[in-house]
Amino acid sequence: MRRWLPFPLVAAALLAMWLLLNESVSPGAILLGGMASLGACLVLVALDPPKGRFRRLRVVLGLAVKVLAEIIRSNNAVARLILRPGERQRRSGFVLIPLDMRNPYGLAALACIVTATPGTVWVEYDSTRSTMLLHVLDLIDEAQWRQIIKDHYERPLMEVFE
Repeated sequence: MRRWLPFPLVAAALLAMWLLLNESVSPGAILLGGMASLGACLVLVALDPPKGRFRRLRVVLGLAVKVLAEIIRSNNAVARLILRPGERQRRSGFVLIPLDMRNPYGLAALACIVTATPGTVWVEYDSTRSTMLLHVLDLIDEAQWRQIIKDHYERPLMEVFE
C-alpha cells in the first residue's frame, strides 16, 4: 500500500479538499480529485521531505491559545495605529533574532505564526548564522521582541518538534 500510495493521509486530505472546493461528489470529481491527489503524493515523494516528529499535544494547545490571543491583541493594536495616526509617533523597524531551533517544520511553524500576527513579518532566515530578520510595524524595544519570539514561540515549538 505504501508503494502505491506513499502518503495516504495527505492523499485523503487533498481528495477531501478537492471535493469540498468543487462542491460535488460525482464520480468524475472523485476520479479527477483522486488522480490529482495521487500525482501530488508522487511529487512529494520526489521532494523527499525530512521525517517529522510531532510531540506534546498539551504544549501545542497552549501555544495555539497564546497565538490566538496575540493575534487578537495585535489586530487591535494595528487598528489603533491606523485609525489614530497622530496619537503616537510610530517607528517601524527590523529586529535580528538569534534562533536555537533547527527543525525545518518548527521553523516553518514559527514563520507562519509570526507572519499571521498583524504588525509583524518574517523577512529572512539565515541558516548559516541561525538568525531570523523580523519586521515590526511599531517597534518600541528590540530586546522585548527578541524575548517574545524566543520565550513565547520558539521554546514551545522546540518542545513540539525537537
